[in-house]
Amino acid sequence: MDDGLGNGENTTPRELIHFVTQQTRFTLINNILQHPEQLPSMYELEELNPSVSDATVYKHIQKLIDEGIVKEVALDDDQRRQGYPRKFYGLTKEGREFLEEHNLLAAEETLQQIYETISDKPEKMVKYENAPRPDDI
Repeated sequence: MDDGLGNGENTTPRELIHFVTQQTRFTLINNILQHPEQLPSMYELEELNPSVSDATVYKHIQKLIDEGIVKEVALDDDQRRQGYPRKFYGLTKEGREFLEEHNLLAAEETLQQIYETISDKPEKMVKYENAPRPDDI
């Protein structure tokens, strides 16, 4: 593939579709899409997936980063605030294009609406949801 996705030159679109639609990874992609800023922190991703261990969430986010689907963005030192997250996770431009091309973003608006209806978010999650995000993503 020549679009910057996949972990090697021989990754086919079909293999990448299979990779991103693995249950945990696809759930994490959906979590990113439904987030108000489409840039959740690791804590928010962990809270949205209580049946998955924190280590598993981290491992799958790292795999998505390695494949070029997700990127990690961090606040500049002058934007950081104590008690708030520093790193956030969002789709790469190429990742979003790949997902759109393969019709895997059809429910994006619905996901955002569902997220808005979550009423039992822990206080820390609401705080993190409203934390400053990097300006230049």
